[in-house]
Amino acid sequence: MVEDFRRRFWVSLILTPPILILSPMIQHWLGIEDAVSFPGDGLLLFVLSTVVYLYGGWPFLTGFFRELGDRRPGMMTLVAMAISVAYFYSAAVTFGLPGMSFYWELATLIAIMLLGHWLEMRSVMGASRALEALVRLLPDSAIRIDAHGNGVEMPIAALTPGDHILVRPGGKVPVDGRVIEGSSSFNESMLTGESRPVAKKAGDSAIGGAINGAGAVTIEVMATGGATYLSQVIDMVKRAQASRSRTQDLANRAAGWLTYIALGVGFGSLAWWTIAGESWEFAIERMVTVMVIACPHALGLAVPLVVAVSTSLSAGNGLLIRDRAAFERARNLDAAVFDKTGTLTEGRFGVSDVVLLGSMGETEALRLAASAESQSEHPIAQGIVAETTTRNVAYPRPESVRNITGEGIEARVEARAVAIVSPGHLARQGKAISHERLKALESDGKTVVVLVVDGEPLALFALSDIIRPESREAIDDLKALGIRPIMLTGDAEGVARAVSAELGVEEYYAEVLPDQKAAKIAELRRNGRRIAMVGDGVNDAPALVEADLGVAIGAGTDVAVESADIVLVRSDPRDVAAILGLSRATYRKMVQNLVWATGYNTFAIPMAAGITFGTGFLMTPAVGAVFMSLSTIIVAINAQLLRFYKREEITR
Repeated sequence: MVEDFRRRFWVSLILTPPILILSPMIQHWLGIEDAVSFPGDGLLLFVLSTVVYLYGGWPFLTGFFRELGDRRPGMMTLVAMAISVAYFYSAAVTFGLPGMSFYWELATLIAIMLLGHWLEMRSVMGASRALEALVRLLPDSAIRIDAHGNGVEMPIAALTPGDHILVRPGGKVPVDGRVIEGSSSFNESMLTGESRPVAKKAGDSAIGGAINGAGAVTIEVMATGGATYLSQVIDMVKRAQASRSRTQDLANRAAGWLTYIALGVGFGSLAWWTIAGESWEFAIERMVTVMVIACPHALGLAVPLVVAVSTSLSAGNGLLIRDRAAFERARNLDAAVFDKTGTLTEGRFGVSDVVLLGSMGETEALRLAASAESQSEHPIAQGIVAETTTRNVAYPRPESVRNITGEGIEARVEARAVAIVSPGHLARQGKAISHERLKALESDGKTVVVLVVDGEPLALFALSDIIRPESREAIDDLKALGIRPIMLTGDAEGVARAVSAELGVEEYYAEVLPDQKAAKIAELRRNGRRIAMVGDGVNDAPALVEADLGVAIGAGTDVAVESADIVLVRSDPRDVAAILGLSRATYRKMVQNLVWATGYNTFAIPMAAGITFGTGFLMTPAVGAVFMSLSTIIVAINAQLLRFYKREEITR
């Protein structure tokens, strides 16, 4: 349908200039009657206008009969009546009826209405690719281990519960299963919201779609097809999308009322002046003038033009609007629910605290720790190395690096024995750390490791998901707008409590699974709250489509982006407040345009019907067309004024 409107618009637009040039009224206004007149020009004008009426106006004519069948006249009915009156009246003038043709009015109305509908449909339509993005999380094939211990690659669809499959380092887990051999850490952040890689050993479960770490593991298939965790998430997205309601189009409602008014006043004036003894031509002119005045140029552009401007404006500031109806609803929101991992935080491990246990300085402790961890791909190692890089601390190359399975790493650094191990590992060796800060850091949900040099514990490194520097300002901005921030996360209670306290978020929910996230959003809405959901992971997808407004961090997963109504390209949580401010400004412009596009009819339609007859002024169809054109220009200018919306108000 979008493509059809686009094609009809361009054909009508190409034919509009010659229709304008051949129209007597336009020729008179421009003073070019003698320059462009030629024998048969009226017939050519009729032919070109007929093409525009039948081809360009076809969607409105068919829409008229559809609305008539539904007994719900709206925009299509009004447009069809306006173009039909203009066309048949002009055709009658061409073939002998006294009066002035309105072919130019017909062509411009059809072109503008096609443009308006095309812009509107582009902003509203577009099938979501959320489910495709979910499916893409799974690999196409898996390595199944046969009875002889050989690995055979086969499609996932061929797997059955009980099969044994090999998941190589860095590979994706193809189906839900249980680890039966090997150990590794799995990145499940896109599935469960857990920011830290989860260690897995024999007997532990593995979720399809998770990314394996450094170790190869053998998994026994436990569930396939619709029984898998990911398939259940897909089903939740389907249900949430199917239950989404649509707001009624204000412009269409206004067009419905205007239709009744135009038809009533138009035919009423025809009957009145005929009964009053005026000529048939005079009565017809009154009716045509009413229809021209009611012609919905301005009404047709009132909403789509504001949508086009706001969409362009927001895109230039990194705010991509995917669903217009949800964007309009954003003005009424009173709460913003944030996913933690990847939204308020960066979704990566970083050093948050360094606690010295001996005489060694902090820089030296980091230098030795980074050296020992420099050859490891473990997230803890990467976090420590990243911290030294941030501080511009150089570290030497380690020697004799050895992993301590599940406990840490050992190495020789500048002839010294350096180890990075867990506090539990030291406790099991009878060297428990008794420092008061250790318990406090662990209660905050942080991962703590110990630097041991030549057998002596010298420093504690606490690592956690790094909070985005913009998050604090984002929370403050929302509070200033009267919107309550809420945090929803799959992370542990301690982690959620620490992050919410640091950001000033009074309300949070921890250890929430994907199905619980959507249910929690639904519960908040049932309690009367109007919710914006902000997230970036697959686990957020059902909640994004369940909320009144789904906002995706652009750097997140495809499914979150495709499930959302609005995408923040810059991954800046401060833009949440910006989009709400833009929504309110956009809605004000829409209301202003709708009021103007319909309000002037309160005065113009009675004048067009002849209420000023006998006062020395009688509105002709030409004057009515000028009034109509002015209203269109005013609506267009008012929509463009939205571009002066202050940029800092959009981005902050």
